[in-house]
Amino acid sequence: MNVWRKVLDIGLRGFIKTGTLHVSWPDTTQSVYGDNTGTRISLAFNDPSIMRRLVTNPDLALGEGYMSGDLAIANDDLDGFFKLVLTNRNLGGSWVFRSTRAVRHVTRKALIRNPLGKAKNNVAHHYDLSAKLYDMFLDDDRQYSCAYFSEPDLSLEEAQNAKKLHIASKLCLKPGMRVLDIGCGWGGMAITLAKEFGVHVVGVTLSEEQHAYAVKRIADAGLSDKIEIRLQDYRKVSETFDSVVSVGMFEHVGPRNYSEFFRHLDRLMAPHATALIHTIAFNSSPQLTSPWITKYIFPGGHIPALSEISPHFESTTLDMTDLEVWRLHYAETLKHWHDRFAARTPEVETLYDDTFVRMWRYYLKASEHTFRSGRQVVFQMQFARDHDAIPLTRDYIYE
Repeated sequence: MNVWRKVLDIGLRGFIKTGTLHVSWPDTTQSVYGDNTGTRISLAFNDPSIMRRLVTNPDLALGEGYMSGDLAIANDDLDGFFKLVLTNRNLGGSWVFRSTRAVRHVTRKALIRNPLGKAKNNVAHHYDLSAKLYDMFLDDDRQYSCAYFSEPDLSLEEAQNAKKLHIASKLCLKPGMRVLDIGCGWGGMAITLAKEFGVHVVGVTLSEEQHAYAVKRIADAGLSDKIEIRLQDYRKVSETFDSVVSVGMFEHVGPRNYSEFFRHLDRLMAPHATALIHTIAFNSSPQLTSPWITKYIFPGGHIPALSEISPHFESTTLDMTDLEVWRLHYAETLKHWHDRFAARTPEVETLYDDTFVRMWRYYLKASEHTFRSGRQVVFQMQFARDHDAIPLTRDYIYE
């Protein structure tokens, strides 16, 4: 028996403790793992090299194997596959796979850097894809972050609007205020704040595609006198603002840049200002970023734990005035995105190819189930330095 198969077999026997995994090996022999409960998930290893790759870098190998077809999931059951994998990972996993993760833990911070020049390239890798792609699965406002399902039966459009209004309430806005939107995306948040709350917004992005789209959209809406969208790094902004908001950008900062981020946030806020940072986070100790996600989806990205964030704002003049944890909201958002994306598969293939479709389906489903079965959540962190900047109770958020 191939030595890599032996090691992988040992790893799978230690990993799959509940549920049932059926494996067809490259030589057509078969193995079954688990306790024979639940829906059987069947994998076929179609290339002998996949065994070595799964042992040495399982997260990367799973994603690449699915993209290339070296690893096939029966009935393309990504939901069942990720539920099985994440349920068993929560039970402790196998020493074979834990050992490879331990090596990566040692070097993880050194690998995540987003200096000024590199940050723009990292953003372009994901956000400068075809505009038609994002139109196929996002809501009409192109909100590419967690929606807020304040009621369980909301549509994606309604939940994304609820998210924007929930965030706006935490900014304590008054007409005429100046607001900075760090990582403004396609301009949806800026438009809502200017239109609904009468504020002036400066949005900054590093994506040329997003910048061009947002500028045109704002002009078409007749809001160019209230909103300025800049192709600029937030670290280069020189003014101060009455309020600062950042939605879905902090994941791209990287742990080696957290001190720099909060130092600039402190500098950008006027004395009575408020800030709201909305970010994916781990409700646990610091975790590794999937090497597959880093290579194919978000280079330079890192999902932080609160313990990684807090030392850096504690060294500024800012106080955390509110911390809200959203749990399954992003899982529901990602399900909406995946289903819309899957329904437009033929159109996506005309833009890219079948490998791209498989890559994005894997990304959306892996992300959904990490929120469903893992310890990944969304943090909304509110900051101020003036104790009177925020009302005494949280009632104002819902009024």
